[in-house]
Amino acid sequence: MTIYQATTSAPVNIACIKYWGKRNESLILPTNSSLSVTLSQDNLRSTTTARADPSFTADCLWLNGKVDPIKAGGRLHTCISEMKRLRAAFEAANPNQPKIASFNVHICSFNNFPTAAGLASSASGFAALVYALAKLYALPQTPEELSLIARRGSGSACRSLFGGFVAWDMGSDDVTGQDSKARQVAPESHWPEMEALICVVNDAKKGTSSTSGMQRTVVTSALLQHRIGSVVPSRMADIESAIADKRFGDFAEITMRDSNQFHAVALDTYPPIFYMNDVSRAIIAIITEYNRLSEQPKAAYTYDAGPNAVIYALTPNVREIAQLILYYFPQAEKVVIGGQEVQAALPEGFNEAVAKRWEVGSVKGLIHTRVGDGPRVLSDSEALLDAQGVPKTLA
Repeated sequence: MTIYQATTSAPVNIACIKYWGKRNESLILPTNSSLSVTLSQDNLRSTTTARADPSFTADCLWLNGKVDPIKAGGRLHTCISEMKRLRAAFEAANPNQPKIASFNVHICSFNNFPTAAGLASSASGFAALVYALAKLYALPQTPEELSLIARRGSGSACRSLFGGFVAWDMGSDDVTGQDSKARQVAPESHWPEMEALICVVNDAKKGTSSTSGMQRTVVTSALLQHRIGSVVPSRMADIESAIADKRFGDFAEITMRDSNQFHAVALDTYPPIFYMNDVSRAIIAIITEYNRLSEQPKAAYTYDAGPNAVIYALTPNVREIAQLILYYFPQAEKVVIGGQEVQAALPEGFNEAVAKRWEVGSVKGLIHTRVGDGPRVLSDSEALLDAQGVPKTLA
């Protein structure tokens, strides 16, 4: 009997121009365009196996070994239904194809990093889900077209369908949302020296989810209206230009300014939302002082809806930045970059007093990664479902 199954992985993306706020909740249409860097799946990824079978009695999804309910009308249900609709249309246009659109599906997904901890797990997760179903169903749609469906699961998921540097154009069609989709600005091969050092400040689930936070911000923040009308459009053009010309100094300043403004908007929300903590702010002070030592910024901090810092830097500077972070935030385990252990150190001329030295555990871990590719198709040996179509591993 034929097994209809596909296994894929999808990457995390971290935005430089932040998405925060929806103008349409059901279609997940953003109040502004955004831009992100796709990070390497060698370090951070969501892996998903999808199988369609006539014996399955219902659609079912397991996330990290636990059943994740597929609620009617919810985001999972929407994505799965849309992918089944595309398969049904494909079968209608290609009568010789097997009729599997009506089969229920079993989907198993695993993140190799903490879910909902400010590391964009929903983005990689929904991108992997949509891509796995696209491969299961042998669909002809492009990543750009698939991004329309991934967006319905989690807005930023649309950007995880490409590698490299990716824009999510907000679009203007508020009826169908068909022009609100992802676009690759440059592939990972364009600027392979772009690396990232992630400081995991807290890997617990955040107190205010992105969805509820956005809703409050849109209703209550006057600063958000200024941001979407007067700030983001020019920033999008400027950062695309900086990426095209590989001008890291400009890329860094735009990235840091936009992170600052996103968290200012969160603070301007009523009641206010606090995603960063004292450790987060100390890292900002450290990177600001580091950049003071050179004519152009050599590091760019950015924070999503959580306290974890992502520091972008070019390859020649990553080790020095890691030494600096280790000086203020010692680690219980050794940190290795490029095959060599990193030792804590301050650059010459650095003002040590910009931050206090924290105890071990204040930064729970450092993840060194770089710009990476888009979703991958994996082999059958990497499938997460067993012969009966249930997860090989349960929590």
